[in-house]
Amino acid sequence: MPQQPEPQNGDALNIALERRLQSLIDGKTKPVGSLGRIEELAMQVAKLQGTLRPDTSSCGLTLFAGDHGMASAGVSAYPQTVTRQMLLNFLAGGAAANAFSDALGVSMQVVDAGVAGEPVEHPALLSRRIRGGTNNAIEGPAMSEDECSAALATGELLGAESRQPVVAFGDMGIGNTAAASLVAAKLTGTDVARLTGRGAGLDDAGLERKRTLLERAAVRTAPQLEARDALAEYAGFELVMIAGAMLGAAGARRLVLVDGFICTAAALAALRIEPSIGSALVFAHRSAESGHDPLLAALDAQPLLDLGLRLGEGTGALLAWPLVQAAGAFLRDMASFDSAGVDGPA
Repeated sequence: MPQQPEPQNGDALNIALERRLQSLIDGKTKPVGSLGRIEELAMQVAKLQGTLRPDTSSCGLTLFAGDHGMASAGVSAYPQTVTRQMLLNFLAGGAAANAFSDALGVSMQVVDAGVAGEPVEHPALLSRRIRGGTNNAIEGPAMSEDECSAALATGELLGAESRQPVVAFGDMGIGNTAAASLVAAKLTGTDVARLTGRGAGLDDAGLERKRTLLERAAVRTAPQLEARDALAEYAGFELVMIAGAMLGAAGARRLVLVDGFICTAAALAALRIEPSIGSALVFAHRSAESGHDPLLAALDAQPLLDLGLRLGEGTGALLAWPLVQAAGAFLRDMASFDSAGVDGPA
């Protein structure tokens, strides 16, 4: 039998922590394994933070908005003007993401990554715009390599600067499911038609038109691309910044709640750039957008929730936040058999 390599110091410490955590989890006043995914979630956040008492005291949502040149070709049921209108709605506190954030005690900030038109002036808005929307990716690259690098770096800094131990990222941009479908197709080698859904509510004719347009966009480049190339060719500035923010947050050992289809495409790109961030990612929910299932399968990811959501805005990630809170509380606050004076299994 071949000898196994000796673990390095960091590996040995991680193994020791995992054993202590498993003993702590199994010693709680419950049958072993009876809290299922909550036990797994508690283990994940505790290992990420390197502690037996993980901090799940707060969560912050950063919502990135950006426009897509593809919108002019008719890949969405809504006009491009809706991106700006929804940006103002977020700032006024009127969107689903605002309502959920308020209800769940999550802080929220909004970032202009590249909304079309003149810059929006608002005291609560973080303006990090690369420019007012991408090029039409059906005809050519959505952005230059330099713009892609700038968007990644901007997102990474925002993710690293987050103050909360748990973070979530959301998206807004007419045409962004089209961009996510193309990025996902190029990262996985999957036919883009299989990853193309109705987005904001296309009818059958609109869906067929969207698939035709995205197939035309896909044949411009090789069947599979490296992450940075796929982002530059097809993504929106908001999607690239989300990928960067995941890299920055994970690098700072913050737990990242990954929202639906668009954020999962960003997560896949981030993972291709830096595979080690996987330990920080929690896939919040299974979207009703048809491309999400094959993308989750490619990541071997098991989302926490399945509620038929397809809104974006980070709403699914927000709804998963109470489960993370519960997992942390379970590990920190639940009594053990010994401390409670309860007999363990015979």
